Amino acid sequence: MKKIIQVAIDSPAAAGAGTQAKLIAKHYKLFYLDTGKIYRFIGNLKIKNEKKFNYSFLRKQIKKIKLKNLKSKKLLSDKVATEASIVAKNPKIREIVFNFQKKCAYKPPKRFQGSILDGRDITSVIMKNATFKFFITANIKTRALRRYKELKPSNKKITYLEVLKSIKKRDKTDYNRKYSPLKRTKDSILINTTNLTKRSCFLKIKNIMDKKLNK
Repeated sequence: MKKIIQVAIDSPAAAGAGTQAKLIAKHYKLFYLDTGKIYRFIGNLKIKNEKKFNYSFLRKQIKKIKLKNLKSKKLLSDKVATEASIVAKNPKIREIVFNFQKKCAYKPPKRFQGSILDGRDITSVIMKNATFKFFITANIKTRALRRYKELKPSNKKITYLEVLKSIKKRDKTDYNRKYSPLKRTKDSILINTTNLTKRSCFLKIKNIMDKKLNK
């Protein structure tokens, strides 16, 4: 492994981890991977290729995956989300995904100064040896309001209470799932974004990182 900056972020839904990961990636020239999108990609793959979907097929598709594949708006549908939660429970599929994530984390493309991954099990499973580990969170009402504002433009009928209920359900699943549950590791730095703007949160994280990097 070459000496690179490795940043691992775990967080519950809608805490702002994805936004911060992108800002950090841009500032430090890091390769960014939104790990949750991989399971959505596989879920969508299964929906579109139900008859030929198997482990061999999946391994081939994962090898060919490009970052633009993970940015498709098709991955944001409820149908894909449901399928993603099903495939994520499969130990063999998780192993295939883990291998892909670790490759991204420890062997990013040479043009990058390192890597940053965010998800639910990055600090505890995927990047145990990361240079920096953060656990980003916010109170549940704040997270629900953020997600509501994000979804409202494309879904006029959605209500804040529906989103709050969905976030509560997602939290319960993430913290209690059998494989790689969401948890804050002892060596993860807690960042609570409840009362922070995107900019102030980024500067807080940047200050922590710069202190260590400048040493």
